[in-house]
Amino acid sequence: MGSKLVPVLFVSALFLAPLTASSRNPIARINRAAPPIALKDADGNKRTLEEFKGTWVVLEWTNFDCPFVKKQYAPGAMQARQEAYTADGVTWLSICSSAPGKQGHYTGEALKARLAKEKWAGTAYLVDDRGAIGRNYGAQTTPHVFIINPKGVLVYQGGIDDLRSTKPEDIFISTNYVVETLAAGLDERPIPNPKTSPYGCSVKY
Repeated sequence: MGSKLVPVLFVSALFLAPLTASSRNPIARINRAAPPIALKDADGNKRTLEEFKGTWVVLEWTNFDCPFVKKQYAPGAMQARQEAYTADGVTWLSICSSAPGKQGHYTGEALKARLAKEKWAGTAYLVDDRGAIGRNYGAQTTPHVFIINPKGVLVYQGGIDDLRSTKPEDIFISTNYVVETLAAGLDERPIPNPKTSPYGCSVKY
């Protein structure tokens, strides 16, 4: 998607997340090996980052109750990208680091029902309710995106797009960094914006 010059919409500081103490010392670094991941999926099965080695991997930190996440899911934009990229062999892992009792935390049948309601279409939805993986990656917001190349190297981290708002219609006039990064990577071109500023709700560690 091409970007257009539009006024940046004001978003309440109640939603925009500052850097938190839990994410000040992440071990994830651009152009270095991505930290390992071992978490249970929505079916209770253990999944690891290692099993997807050799593919492009998108890590999408999520919280379905966050208005910035709803912006992406309500019109079906996030699900369309999940479906299209996984069909092309890209691994899409949605990760929720909300602690038990915090906004966005779901397990068991409640989680499966929510995934069905959202028409989620990724490879695996991973539950990080202790927050260890989120802290290792320095996940600050929902959404917050990290992209790993087939060699296991982190090549992008930051926002889902360049327009900070909760309005679904703004998706279609923004530059989507997942699309931009994967287009460049799959064409074996340099990643144009390897690190951008994430925006959204704070991760509910």
